[in-house]
Amino acid sequence: QVQLVESGGGLVQAGGSLRLSCAASVSILSIKSMGWYRQAPGKQRELVAGITSAGSVNYADSVKGRFTISRDSAKNTVYLQMNSLKPEDTAVYYCHSDLGWRDSWGQGTQVTVSS
Repeated sequence: QVQLVESGGGLVQAGGSLRLSCAASVSILSIKSMGWYRQAPGKQRELVAGITSAGSVNYADSVKGRFTISRDSAKNTVYLQMNSLKPEDTAVYYCHSDLGWRDSWGQGTQVTVSS
């Protein structure tokens, strides 16, 4: 099973930026896909951004042009750069990995955007 450790959450004013990090316990190039999800209070968990082992990326429509997912294979770390943050981006953000036959979740990191 892949262990995932997130960091980088916090409190930021609207329009500000944060960068989340997700460190994996295995080579991220061996992972079929990785992604960032978020869950706001009273809402379902939703995919924010994903990246495959081949480097293909996808984004939720609500974050396109503002968020960027990237990776550093030498550090086995996936990042989520979040710019132009809005209050509606407030949520717990989770890192996810999919090996193809098993998936894993990080513990989550809180992002709070004040208006």
